[in-house]
Amino acid sequence: MKIASCIRDRQVLGLCLVEEQGVKPLDTILDMHFENMVDLIEKWDEIQGELIKKAALVPLIPMTEITFDTPVKVPKRNILCVGKNYLEHAKELEGQTSSISGVPEYPIFFSKMVYETIGTEDAIEFDKSVTDSVDYEVELAVIIGKKIKNITEEEAEAAIFGYTIGNDVSARNLQVEHVQWYKGKSLDTFMPLGPVVVTKETFAYPPKLKIECWVNGEVRQSDYTDNLIFSLSRLISTLSQGMTLLPGDVILTGTPSGVGMGFKPPKYLKNGDEVICKIEGIGTLKNHVVTKN
Repeated sequence: MKIASCIRDRQVLGLCLVEEQGVKPLDTILDMHFENMVDLIEKWDEIQGELIKKAALVPLIPMTEITFDTPVKVPKRNILCVGKNYLEHAKELEGQTSSISGVPEYPIFFSKMVYETIGTEDAIEFDKSVTDSVDYEVELAVIIGKKIKNITEEEAEAAIFGYTIGNDVSARNLQVEHVQWYKGKSLDTFMPLGPVVVTKETFAYPPKLKIECWVNGEVRQSDYTDNLIFSLSRLISTLSQGMTLLPGDVILTGTPSGVGMGFKPPKYLKNGDEVICKIEGIGTLKNHVVTKN
């Protein structure tokens, strides 16, 4: 099942069930209003059966009339992120953004402050007086579906609501200058997310999905989402030890090799660039770059 935040004729339509030819507003299907994706997730166990049963009775709004907003516009908390979780990516950035060398022994966690996430077709904007080395990182984003703490790896799958695509846009100069990743990851517009959320039962677990990123038509990143150093179950369980995770929390699970910093010379983003992130079965997240000064 795919769910998105939809816009029609420049008016907010709200959360919709997405089908191949069009969308169906959840408000219409269920005769109840959802404030946002987190509101839906918190009520999911109560309404999932009714949604499946009643969806067939509601006519489609054609896809030609719809645009997608970011599915989680204002996260309740910081985005949770995992660094160096694909082997070749860990190798390509060795010694460049941290002192951690080789394959990590434990997951590397950090957080990304987000004013608002941006959706597909929105602009990644930055001021060149702040950063001149902005990079892309396509990632599978996991959305937590229930309140959890101290869970085992075997319990992790049940804690997932669904998946979407994230682009962990990063200012590499700020990462290096400040000797940590928080500031360089947290500039405004640096969290493209979407275009839809796919509920967990859509894929076998753990999902093995093709994950790719293009810049101006050039393939930069290409891998599969099951090639993680630390599995989704390991990440979720480890995060939950002594720390409560809440419905709607977003976890970026790591990026494959091929980021701009890994090239010699680096291939950083510049004004007018088009960045396309794609994950099999989820969709395509497309953004363009706009610079100032």
